[in-house]
Amino acid sequence: MKIAVFSAKPYDRQFLAQVNQKYGHELKFLDAGLDAQTAGLASGFEAVCVFVNDRLDRETIQILSSQGVKLIALRCAGYNNVDLEAAAELGLAVVRVPAYSPHAVAEHAIALILTLNRKIHRAYYRVREGNFALNGLLGFDLHGRTVGIVGTGKIGRLTGQILHGFGCRILAYDLNPNQEFAEQFGEYVSLEDLLAQSDIISLHCPLTEDNYHLINTAAISQMKPGVMLINTSRGGLIDTKAVIRGLKSQQIGYLGLDVYEQEGKLFFEDLSGEIIQDDDFERLLTFPNVIITGHQAFFTAEALNNIAETTLSNITAIALNQPCETLVNA
Repeated sequence: MKIAVFSAKPYDRQFLAQVNQKYGHELKFLDAGLDAQTAGLASGFEAVCVFVNDRLDRETIQILSSQGVKLIALRCAGYNNVDLEAAAELGLAVVRVPAYSPHAVAEHAIALILTLNRKIHRAYYRVREGNFALNGLLGFDLHGRTVGIVGTGKIGRLTGQILHGFGCRILAYDLNPNQEFAEQFGEYVSLEDLLAQSDIISLHCPLTEDNYHLINTAAISQMKPGVMLINTSRGGLIDTKAVIRGLKSQQIGYLGLDVYEQEGKLFFEDLSGEIIQDDDFERLLTFPNVIITGHQAFFTAEALNNIAETTLSNITAIALNQPCETLVNA
């Protein structure tokens, strides 16, 4: 199959090209992200391969369809950036990578928790400057703390399992509770109870219309003063302005983000020589108790290999009219 690979970074090219040796598809790597303005680059291709910040709205999908594209292959788990209704109407199949490496994302969430708690980011720079004072670096024992896991898919369950190993009490909220997780690691409660009881809250749910800005002013007001909030899922789960107010009032004591609602204009690019125009993002960076990473939670060698393998396997299945378990739309 002839495939236009959008938002192709050097690591995408490396892993996709390597895995494709056994599949034999024709891959065209493009630096550009996919949206209505760049959709013309897919002319002559049967499929497009896209990532989290590519925009596949109705206009973009209409352009793709008019050019003969029949398949949208997401090399990520989420598909909130795709107009599934438009894709179905125009006959474009949409496939995704539901579980590339849940360990990678779960472990990154733990890294954010530990770094924020023990002030590793601040200690690193102090020691490099010859400052060995401990003032301002006080942390707390994770053992015995209550952690709320919002969303108990594979990543959420692994995060809860790891924190259970630290001796944390695990509370969980999910519309579809996992019985095995409840028996071994955590207790399912209402979202309201989770917000009220948790010392640390970690988000691991997909972004939907129903949970957009799940963490808003009302939710923050229900949390414990000084709560730690972690998001390695999707930026739209958090109302950024509400979180900034929560940080200023000290209702939120720690914030760790690997995703950001407006990240499409920022993440995966080197903007070190530019003036960032996003005032909310810049405001977040001024807080000493905030850590932001640029959507790198998935970024391990194992995950990239799995993404490439599943993506190309999905494309092959569709090309051969074979069943595909990762098909998002009929």
